[in-house]
Amino acid sequence: MMTRTGTYPLRLPLSLKAAIAKISEQDGTSINQFLVVAAAEKVAAMQTEAFFAERQATADTEAFLRILDREGGEPPRPGDELPE
Repeated sequence: MMTRTGTYPLRLPLSLKAAIAKISEQDGTSINQFLVVAAAEKVAAMQTEAFFAERQATADTEAFLRILDREGGEPPRPGDELPE
Protein backbone atom coordinates (compact mmCIF):
# COMPACT_ATOMS: atom_id res chain seq x y z
CA MET A 1 0.00 0.00 0.00
CA MET A 2 1.37 3.39 -0.95
CA THR A 3 1.01 6.36 1.39
CA ARG A 4 -0.47 9.45 -0.20
CA THR A 5 1.51 12.60 0.43
CA GLY A 6 0.97 16.30 0.04
CA THR A 7 3.38 19.17 -0.20
CA TYR A 8 3.58 22.28 1.93
CA PRO A 9 6.01 25.13 1.32
CA LEU A 10 7.69 25.81 4.64
CA ARG A 11 9.55 28.96 5.60
CA LEU A 12 12.13 28.51 8.34
CA PRO A 13 14.50 30.98 9.93
CA LEU A 14 17.96 30.26 8.52
CA SER A 15 19.33 29.41 11.97
CA LEU A 16 16.61 26.81 12.56
CA LYS A 17 17.10 25.32 9.10
CA ALA A 18 20.83 25.04 9.74
CA ALA A 19 20.25 23.33 13.09
CA ILE A 20 17.77 20.89 11.50
CA ALA A 21 20.18 20.17 8.65
CA LYS A 22 22.98 19.42 11.12
CA ILE A 23 20.85 17.15 13.31
CA SER A 24 19.28 15.31 10.39
CA GLU A 25 22.73 14.70 8.88
CA GLN A 26 23.97 13.31 12.21
CA ASP A 27 20.86 11.13 12.33
CA GLY A 28 21.40 9.93 8.76
CA THR A 29 18.06 11.28 7.56
CA SER A 30 16.94 13.98 5.19
CA ILE A 31 15.61 17.32 6.40
CA ASN A 32 12.22 16.29 5.04
CA GLN A 33 12.21 13.01 6.96
CA PHE A 34 13.34 14.77 10.13
CA LEU A 35 10.50 17.31 9.87
CA VAL A 36 7.92 14.61 9.09
CA VAL A 37 8.94 12.65 12.19
CA ALA A 38 8.98 15.81 14.34
CA ALA A 39 5.48 16.75 13.16
CA ALA A 40 4.23 13.18 13.76
CA GLU A 41 5.64 13.22 17.30
CA LYS A 42 3.93 16.55 18.05
CA VAL A 43 0.60 15.32 16.65
CA ALA A 44 0.86 12.11 18.71
CA ALA A 45 1.62 14.07 21.88
CA MET A 46 -1.35 16.39 21.37
CA GLN A 47 -3.71 13.51 20.55
CA THR A 48 -2.53 11.65 23.66
CA GLU A 49 -3.19 14.72 25.79
CA ALA A 50 -6.70 15.02 24.33
CA PHE A 51 -7.35 11.30 24.90
CA PHE A 52 -6.47 11.52 28.59
CA ALA A 53 -8.45 14.75 29.03
CA GLU A 54 -11.52 13.00 27.60
CA ARG A 55 -10.97 10.00 29.86
CA GLN A 56 -10.55 12.25 32.89
CA ALA A 57 -13.83 14.00 32.14
CA THR A 58 -15.72 10.69 32.34
CA ALA A 59 -13.85 9.31 35.36
CA ASP A 60 -15.86 8.03 38.33
CA THR A 61 -13.84 9.48 41.23
CA GLU A 62 -15.97 7.80 43.88
CA ALA A 63 -15.45 4.35 42.34
CA PHE A 64 -11.73 5.08 42.06
CA LEU A 65 -11.51 6.00 45.74
CA ARG A 66 -13.51 2.88 46.74
CA ILE A 67 -10.98 0.73 44.90
CA LEU A 68 -8.07 2.52 46.55
CA ASP A 69 -9.63 2.21 50.01
CA ARG A 70 -10.58 -1.48 49.81
CA GLU A 71 -9.12 -3.99 52.28
CA GLY A 72 -5.72 -5.47 51.51
CA GLY A 73 -3.06 -4.07 49.29
CA GLU A 74 -0.33 -1.66 50.27
CA PRO A 75 -0.41 1.95 51.38
CA PRO A 76 0.64 4.51 48.77
CA ARG A 77 4.36 4.84 48.24
CA PRO A 78 5.92 8.20 49.08
CA GLY A 79 4.88 10.68 46.40
CA ASP A 80 1.82 8.64 45.32
CA GLU A 81 -0.57 10.11 47.88
CA LEU A 82 -3.71 11.89 46.71
CA PRO A 83 -3.73 15.66 47.18
CA GLU A 84 -5.90 16.99 49.98
